[in-house]
Amino acid sequence: MIDGRTGCVCDAAVSEISPGLLVMVLSEGAHRLFIDGQALDVQGGDEGGDGTVVLLNTTRASRLHHDPGEAAPVRSVTIAAPHAWLDGLRRATTETDPVLQDFLSTHRAQLTVPASRQIRHLADQIYDPPPTLSGAMRALHCKARALDILCQACAAVREHTGERSQPHLASRRRSERVRDYVLANLGANLTIERIAAEIGASVSSVQRHFKEHFRMTVFEFIRSERLAQACAALERDGVTIAQAAYVAGYADPSNFTVAFKRAYGVLPKHKRR
Repeated sequence: MIDGRTGCVCDAAVSEISPGLLVMVLSEGAHRLFIDGQALDVQGGDEGGDGTVVLLNTTRASRLHHDPGEAAPVRSVTIAAPHAWLDGLRRATTETDPVLQDFLSTHRAQLTVPASRQIRHLADQIYDPPPTLSGAMRALHCKARALDILCQACAAVREHTGERSQPHLASRRRSERVRDYVLANLGANLTIERIAAEIGASVSSVQRHFKEHFRMTVFEFIRSERLAQACAALERDGVTIAQAAYVAGYADPSNFTVAFKRAYGVLPKHKRR
């Protein structure tokens, strides 16, 4: 999927995104995004610069919420590469890239780097394809540029994360065990001491490495996942706001409503079927 956007972003939007890699080239303006409630601020380039490239990976279905704030001109291209398609590419070769594979196996993995002059040029060709092209030829032109951007973005993952990924492989695996334990025990009384004891690591180590690898604290992750459960209960089962608050671990429904609105951009009642 390729989305080229110019003009002003004025309306908040919430969409479901499938597991995959998102590559955003932001040439002008700014975006404030939330992935399952986790904020990601993206700024375009300074005057005379070539913009910013943001890579965001998800390993499961997620909610993408765009908060435009004050309406401002933006110029961006977003490329979505589903994991099913990426897996097909990997199966077609006997070689694997452990750094890129590590990035693609991490939920909410993020990387923000300055756009190169070549990426900016490719994005401009997607914004403004040659006027002589139309129909299938125009679509092919844009897809070819998008694949080139995707290739260069993946190379940036290797360049910017490769040196630090290998020494921290053991801590990543430990952090993944923390994540899996939390997901399997969301309904329990989770404390950092209990989690650390189950994983066999110190409290400080769990906290430090989890934030390093997942870009959030353990308790931010717990809160985000519980809110996602509550949202699913509202949409699927039509539970009351009080029941959804209980699912999310909130004793006070008003506090739950505030947290839910911050995460999803709408009040809980608007999610209830």
